[in-house]
Amino acid sequence: MQQEISNQLNEIQEQVDILKKKITSLENSRKDQLSIAIVSGDMDKILAAMVISLAAAAMDTHVKLFFSFWSLSALRDKKKKAKGKDFISKMFGIMLPGERNKLKLSNMNMAGMGPFMIKYLMKRQGVLSLDQMFKEASELGVEITVCEMSMNLMGFKKEEMIDYPNLRYAGAATFVSEANESSIQLFI
Repeated sequence: MQQEISNQLNEIQEQVDILKKKITSLENSRKDQLSIAIVSGDMDKILAAMVISLAAAAMDTHVKLFFSFWSLSALRDKKKKAKGKDFISKMFGIMLPGERNKLKLSNMNMAGMGPFMIKYLMKRQGVLSLDQMFKEASELGVEITVCEMSMNLMGFKKEEMIDYPNLRYAGAATFVSEANESSIQLFI
């Protein structure tokens, strides 16, 4: 009888050990990392992505931003020009904002007055400007990945992108792989 109880206790202990290993594996499967796919080129949505990124980075969370399609306008440098563009690429360059300070609002753009009003209120209430947010993000180690496919489709070139210490160019597979490792994933 005692041998039977001892065997049962051993089996229970083995099962507990297996469960502990599985729990440890699950706990370690995700990093303290935030991955955000940013597709919108609207000022308010870029602001939201940057505010969330800065908050997470300030709490020592590793932050990875993936800029794609319309959001690429936020990464263009107005002082930089790229040569060798075809007609369609030139048209995208003309039609889209040439830098983050020219972005429109998703709602209530009001012929450009909306962004002006938001920037005024941000300054008045001590909220960082987009330029300051990008500077702070770089200091906090926030990584920015530019979607190469989107950049190529829209005719943007590396030469016209902002100078940012943690900027790289990659595809969607890179974002998906990194987002899979992240404890938080967002799409803006």
